[in-house]
Amino acid sequence: MRSQNLCAQISIIIVLLLNFSATSQELDRRANWQAVFGSPGNEGPGVRIREIIEDSPMDKAGIKSGDLIISIDGLLLDKEETWVDVRYGMKADRQVDLAILRNGEAMNFQLRFNALPLEEHMGLETYYEHVTSRYGIRHRTIITKPNISGKQPAVILIGGLSCSSIEVHPGRDSNWAKTITGLVERSGMVVMRIEKAGVGDSEGNCSESNFQMDLAGFRAALASLKSKPYVDPDKIVVYGSSMGSAIAPLLANEAGLAGVISDGTFFKTWFEHMLEIERRILQFQGNSEKEIAIKLNNYFIPLYYGMLIQNQSYKEVVDLYPALGQYNYHGARHMYGRPVEYYQQLQRIDLAAEWEKIKVPVRILRGTNDWIMSAFDNHMIIDVLERNGHKDHILYEYQGLDHWNTIHESAKDSFDGKPGVWDEGTIDIIVNWAREICGLDPLQ
Repeated sequence: MRSQNLCAQISIIIVLLLNFSATSQELDRRANWQAVFGSPGNEGPGVRIREIIEDSPMDKAGIKSGDLIISIDGLLLDKEETWVDVRYGMKADRQVDLAILRNGEAMNFQLRFNALPLEEHMGLETYYEHVTSRYGIRHRTIITKPNISGKQPAVILIGGLSCSSIEVHPGRDSNWAKTITGLVERSGMVVMRIEKAGVGDSEGNCSESNFQMDLAGFRAALASLKSKPYVDPDKIVVYGSSMGSAIAPLLANEAGLAGVISDGTFFKTWFEHMLEIERRILQFQGNSEKEIAIKLNNYFIPLYYGMLIQNQSYKEVVDLYPALGQYNYHGARHMYGRPVEYYQQLQRIDLAAEWEKIKVPVRILRGTNDWIMSAFDNHMIIDVLERNGHKDHILYEYQGLDHWNTIHESAKDSFDGKPGVWDEGTIDIIVNWAREICGLDPLQ
């Protein structure tokens, strides 16, 4: 009798624990803004509303296209980083206070945003889960799985450094979103994606999270993927884009993955990389080679040396050398939306050495009009692989492709932001590489 009571009590405890796990630990869903916005301008704080979807919460609250959002929940929108954190980190179904300026008149609105619809893919099972990194941050993971039984090969996608989402929600039609969709829907493989801290449903703050925090989230996601009963742990390929492409060999070496696909990668230190980017930008801007040499020597080398080698913020460097101020187009503490600490950590990590260790198949995709990453870096990787006796590697240079999965006539057109063309041939290459590495037949 006592044994039966004890079993009953244990059963009740287990049920309570399961219910607790399913409710209190689930991540809040991200908000669906249902609007189109500008970016914070140079003339002062605020984000301009360009378009509002009819019958959306903002429309019903009386907010109009052309209104300027000055603050959200008392947070002044005076920097791009702040707006990115608010835009990507906003959660649905909670009261939000908006301070708005309309024709010089201050107005206040309270509303609740709808939740962003979840992804759906025909013929695929989609799981919204989360993992917790060593920093205690809960990251949203999205897993898509073919509706078949047994252990299956898988791809883990590692995105770039930006705070953009890896979710292909309705209305998102960028070429990067098309690449993700193609990988998910055409690979015939399990695909895992992970949101960075503060992006989508994840906890945290993307503009303040550093490189090690990102890496910890990726490692937690990979460990989770390898533990899935429907995944073959010996047939997992890492596909990295941009910054993720440089991290990919590190993760493959650590976790014993089946192969690496790098898309838009770099090889040198971040200090070297940034100086190469500044040189290309100066060329695109029409500077002579003499002018480029002067600006690099007198301004950009001291700027990035102070930031990356001496571990100073941009503000600290510029305070010491005020003449650098006119050449610093980043924020006081941020570059490309991430904190300076992110890049300082990156500078100290020898990602290039991971290519020397790699033993599994390597596939590298580079666009000939990618002005962010240099062609020479990609060829250096192949040279390192061959010097170290690596046998199974391919570098494919896709004609006209830029860093954002778009075809342009020239790298300058990409730099100038001219509209390009989507070419689904790029995703065919990536998908067939993943399938080949895992022993699957190519796409027909």
